[in-house]
Amino acid sequence: MDLQYSQEYEDFREEVKAFLAESWPLQGDEAKLSLGEQSSLFRDRAVARGYLARSIPKQYGGSEQDADVLKATIIGEEFARVRAPGELRGIGPSMLVPTLLEHGTEWQKEKFVAPTIKGDIVWCQGYSEPGSGSDLASLKTRAELKDDEWVINGQKIWTTGAQRSQWMFCLCRTERGAQKHAGISYILIPMDQEGVEVRPLRQMTGGSDFNEVFLTDARTPADHIVGKRGEGWIVSRSTLKHERNMIGDARQTKFVFQGLLRMAKQTGRLAEPEMRQRLAELEGYILAHEYSGYRQLTCAARGENPGPVSLMNKLVSTNIHEKVAALALDLVGDAALVSPGEQGMYRGLREASGWVTHYMYSLGVAIAGGTANIQRNVIAERGYGLPRDAAAQSSK
Repeated sequence: MDLQYSQEYEDFREEVKAFLAESWPLQGDEAKLSLGEQSSLFRDRAVARGYLARSIPKQYGGSEQDADVLKATIIGEEFARVRAPGELRGIGPSMLVPTLLEHGTEWQKEKFVAPTIKGDIVWCQGYSEPGSGSDLASLKTRAELKDDEWVINGQKIWTTGAQRSQWMFCLCRTERGAQKHAGISYILIPMDQEGVEVRPLRQMTGGSDFNEVFLTDARTPADHIVGKRGEGWIVSRSTLKHERNMIGDARQTKFVFQGLLRMAKQTGRLAEPEMRQRLAELEGYILAHEYSGYRQLTCAARGENPGPVSLMNKLVSTNIHEKVAALALDLVGDAALVSPGEQGMYRGLREASGWVTHYMYSLGVAIAGGTANIQRNVIAERGYGLPRDAAAQSSK
């Protein structure tokens, strides 16, 4: 395997390095701005140079570059090397924006894409319901069209960041009597209205990232539907695809493993033969995931289809996170009995409470974007053409 870039791409790497050397970190009076303001200013300059929002047209706030996965990879590597702010990640930029670019109307793209990639609009995802998790198509939230407005009634649950969001993209049942998957529409709903009530859910980590959302005669204009009426299931699959890609990134697992290695050295446990063996086994999984990513990158650069392996990224990534988190608790030892912090999944990993939090989060990430069992069905049915599960067929 040759992992070297051609001279053309090495020249591009030097160009990116030169931009970063002069642009990050900010200097002078700009360095006195808040971190958020500095990041926003840097991202604007990076977009202007064509390094961020590359796939997004200029009219929607992007840099409108030709698709080039190798250049995009180099940008990601160099930005990470100097810890410069990269693409905004999360529900809006990583999931909704590509969905709107694929299925949205012109006015929807113009209104929502630019503010979302800049972080001015924060989104939440209204998918799961108390009785509709893995079987998402059984959802009951209903939207009815009245006087050029959708009137929405129902309940959503496990809604990440709803208490901080201005908008929700929501799956609602709009077609009475339609078959299970056929009667669903994908609707954009403003959160700041009387008909939307958000109740945070206290988690075992101590935080409240997830929420219940109650929709009682909530309203949104009739044209705030993405895709055709009753075809929201097709649109939702695009969003889920981007969510799984976000979760399945090999760089996240590698980052967490490096933190695990640091802790093993600090605690002196790296000298134990059994611990070294367990760490070596884990590193094998992580390297396999990383080099699978290189293989997929090569296929993308050549315009080839990598095949079923691309469907496995999310499942592999969450499995590795669980193994890393479990080993971390063994390394932490009695300190694992402390209460978890509220640092989130990737923050605070230098402290015992951070690893306890990470362990608890790792259980939830295995569910996000579709449970592990759902992922296995996707791989089997879409990747290898195996027949659908008998139970799934009987539930139609």
